[in-house]
Amino acid sequence: MSIRQWLIAVVLMLCSVPALAAAQYQLSSGDVININVFGEADLTFKEIRLNDAGTFSYPFIGEINAKGLTPTQVEKLITDKLKDGYLVAPRVSVSVLTYRQFYISGEVKLPGGYPFQPGLTLDRAIAVAGGLTERASDKRISIVRGSDPTRTSVKASLNTLVEPGDTINIEQGFF
Repeated sequence: MSIRQWLIAVVLMLCSVPALAAAQYQLSSGDVININVFGEADLTFKEIRLNDAGTFSYPFIGEINAKGLTPTQVEKLITDKLKDGYLVAPRVSVSVLTYRQFYISGEVKLPGGYPFQPGLTLDRAIAVAGGLTERASDKRISIVRGSDPTRTSVKASLNTLVEPGDTINIEQGFF
């Protein structure tokens, strides 16, 4: 394999990383999705926000529980239900329009909630929140995972991956 072929392979592999992260994203309350059924305008919805329970209502099918499912799994669920007496060969696509927020507080310049993006690390989340204040510690960082029902705080570093619904706290440093 030549160096050129190797470089092309590496670039192609790196370009596929965000797509893999998006494919593994699990839906929950607060996410906004787009459902497109090719050739069926009445079954296409440009913006559906999942309610507090992580569900949404869909014609002919009723309430769909999308919490914990990937967009691909929701596609399959809708396709299977529409095949069952409504459409012969439905072509369904589901995509995430707006990810639910992560929250950052403590010693950052602009604390608050921000939209999650796949591949987001703690250092990038801090940058989104305006950066650290003068008193901030880059070592005393804790994170409560949005997916953790016990809401246990764990120590984090600047390269820790942020997940949707996470709450990040940056503490003061001691001088």
